[in-house]
Amino acid sequence: MMNSTEQQAIFDGWLRDHAAILHHVANGFATGADRHDLMQELMLALWRAVPAFRSASRASTFIFRVTHNAALTWKRAERGYRRRLDSFQELQPSEISTDDASSASSTDSLELLYGAIRRLEPLDRSLVLLQLDGVSYAQIAEIHGLSESNVGVRLNRLKQKLTTIIQEKAP
Repeated sequence: MMNSTEQQAIFDGWLRDHAAILHHVANGFATGADRHDLMQELMLALWRAVPAFRSASRASTFIFRVTHNAALTWKRAERGYRRRLDSFQELQPSEISTDDASSASSTDSLELLYGAIRRLEPLDRSLVLLQLDGVSYAQIAEIHGLSESNVGVRLNRLKQKLTTIIQEKAP
């Protein structure tokens, strides 16, 4: 049984060493103020998951798994929230739009890339973000329960899809 001091020490170390993972996931799944909300969700999920870490895998693999699963859950919940908002006839469509056109108009190439990534399905988004973080196909496969060859095939297709999205949105 882990006490709260041990849990806090592990959590602090993980944030110190792997904060970039959380930022990449938040940027890949959310825009604007939602990034902050998602970052809070990711940190909470990671905090709660600390006692479940058994050192069977590297800490970074565990952190990727926890944060990507939390982001996927957050995205599903957000989608349901957006659908409920859409059901209110008195709201104007522009007030509830989820279109990423504003991020695509940005001249910042990084934001253009994140905008394209956000257009992907959540699992595909997760795969791309993991690869951008330099995670091996084997680790990605372990995180998502896929075969290594399936990860490779999906990522090759996703690179082509992202290239097309970026070319369509480039100014």
